[in-house]
Amino acid sequence: MDVEKKLSELPAWRREGDEIRRTVAAPDFPTAIRIVDEIAVKAEELNHHPDIDIRWRKLHLALTTHDKGGLTEADFTLAALIDAIAAKHGA
Repeated sequence: MDVEKKLSELPAWRREGDEIRRTVAAPDFPTAIRIVDEIAVKAEELNHHPDIDIRWRKLHLALTTHDKGGLTEADFTLAALIDAIAAKHGA
């Protein structure tokens, strides 16, 4: 898999070692929680779960496939879904 090509399609994400990361700034705290709730639903559907750190209206997200020892298609699929969810909420 060409990680750099995949990242070029997801400009809000950056690579850090075996993870891709993004910070989402929501309009306010309740919206941040709604974004996390929608991400949680998609993550359960995909059986692929991000690390999420909530700091007021900022969400720090990290994706990797732990059982595969690094990045896989699942990480980029979920990253694209997270981007769509964030955009829908004005983040």
